[in-house]
Amino acid sequence: MDLAGGRERTDAELLRAFVAGDGLAFEQLFRRHRRQLYRLARLTSQTPEDAEDALQEAMLSAHRGAASFRYDAAVSSWLHRIVVNACLDRLRRAKSRPTTALEDVYSVPDQTAQVETAMVVQRALMRLPVEQRAAVVAVDMQGYSIADTARMLGVAAGTVKSRCARGRSRLVRLLGYLDADATVLDTG
Repeated sequence: MDLAGGRERTDAELLRAFVAGDGLAFEQLFRRHRRQLYRLARLTSQTPEDAEDALQEAMLSAHRGAASFRYDAAVSSWLHRIVVNACLDRLRRAKSRPTTALEDVYSVPDQTAQVETAMVVQRALMRLPVEQRAAVVAVDMQGYSIADTARMLGVAAGTVKSRCARGRSRLVRLLGYLDADATVLDTG
């Protein structure tokens, strides 16, 4: 743990130290946020591999652009925005070069309903348009405010609200049968 004056350095202090030449400061900043950034990338990417690649691209971008950070937002929000943008860029590139997904020949059925539900929700999220998915993930899954999400995505707050509403509506249609299954289980 890196301490400054007997306390752990803030994200902003770590970023400033990195820009000033402390090569380990960026590594510490990344280690501090890696899990949350990966979760965000995973929710916004099609595969775990895409998420890893997007996270790596995002961190390279943050590393290169650290000196241009203006400190008008939280460093963590800045990192989240870079990750979201890297994921969206990868999705756009993949869309321009469509491929056919191979079926997973060696899939092992999950034993818990929670894991199965998470997989169903993940698949439903992947069926949303990229812009709606990014808004829903940021607001509903990551807990960002509409204003913070608008800043991260570089759009107006009204656009985020609209994208969330459309995305949620589509998720309700895609996942509506889950309630029906619960009702059948309760009465059966």
